[in-house]
Amino acid sequence: MSSGGALDRRAVVAGLLRDRGDLLVVTGLGSASYDVMAAGDHDLNYYLWGAMGSAAMVGLGLAAARPDRPVLVLTGDGELLMGFGALATIALRRPRNLSIVVLDNGHYGETGMQPSHTGQGIEISRVAEACGFPRVDLIARMEAIETLRRRIHAREALALATVKIAAENPPRVLPPRDAIHVKNRFRLALGLAPA
Repeated sequence: MSSGGALDRRAVVAGLLRDRGDLLVVTGLGSASYDVMAAGDHDLNYYLWGAMGSAAMVGLGLAAARPDRPVLVLTGDGELLMGFGALATIALRRPRNLSIVVLDNGHYGETGMQPSHTGQGIEISRVAEACGFPRVDLIARMEAIETLRRRIHAREALALATVKIAAENPPRVLPPRDAIHVKNRFRLALGLAPA
């Protein structure tokens, strides 16, 4: 059983980040970070290194701190599964400016492509819906990415979208690995002093 799909992950991410404007982006550990970097490095990209399962909660904190900006958490099924309980907390807080996009290939791509829980039947979109997310999408066609991109920028409601991508690992495009540099660059881009 595999819940992955046929969409090209790099094309999906590039489509979501097109004309990004003031979008704040938090990436999950691994492939999502490589995909965002491949679409173009940006001072408003917050790449997580060594924080498996934390992307959604970092996004929640950022959305609460900056309700004036759209916040996108871009992560994979394996990374989100490591912090599954975060969905309940996020659903209770309901920040209208937070969108979580899960690139779901049904595998743990960073550790050898073993089937993930989604590859064995767990559907992240249904879990988010059960937690009370007001907007939940399951995307298997590239045509839906532009609509999703517009919704992210509109900041109308807390949203989670599961995007069914092909189970493949394109070449890694590594973002900056220095966590202090990434943090301070992000803070400066928000008009805050380095810390």
